Amino acid sequence: MTELKTERLILRRLTVDDAEFILTLLNEPSFLRYIGDKKVRSLDDARQYILNGPVASYERNGFGLNLVELKESHTPIGMCGLLKRDELPDPDIGFALLPDYCNKGFAFEAATAVLQDARLERVLAITSLDNDASINLLQRLGFRFEKVTRLSADGEQVKLFTR
Repeated sequence: MTELKTERLILRRLTVDDAEFILTLLNEPSFLRYIGDKKVRSLDDARQYILNGPVASYERNGFGLNLVELKESHTPIGMCGLLKRDELPDPDIGFALLPDYCNKGFAFEAATAVLQDARLERVLAITSLDNDASINLLQRLGFRFEKVTRLSADGEQVKLFTR
């Protein structure tokens, strides 16, 4: 995938030029609460996050988190894509939007495009136990709750979904 287009969105690979946006997104209170603190506090941290996370995943797996931007204005609003975690047997979908763009159907639109493009037999998803918005979105996308688990022995419990 180099670029996906939907009715309202463009999804493209992240580059270090997106560091300012990533710095903002990863420090949103909702991101910190539901996804976690990635310890990105500066533009240099954001560049390293992009290079060591999404860019490394593109090279290793052929997929990764993508920038989600509005088609008309090219305004970045979030990320959506597939991740391959060592702790899970199959790729999982991840998404995060700035609060101003939540509850407008953008996450559903972006995730649908990612899933259609992926053409994988099985895709997983994880959420924190109380992330009702993401749980509802996953169910709308056709995911089924499988179990509560931990990604590491000392990690927090998460809900695991399959599709």
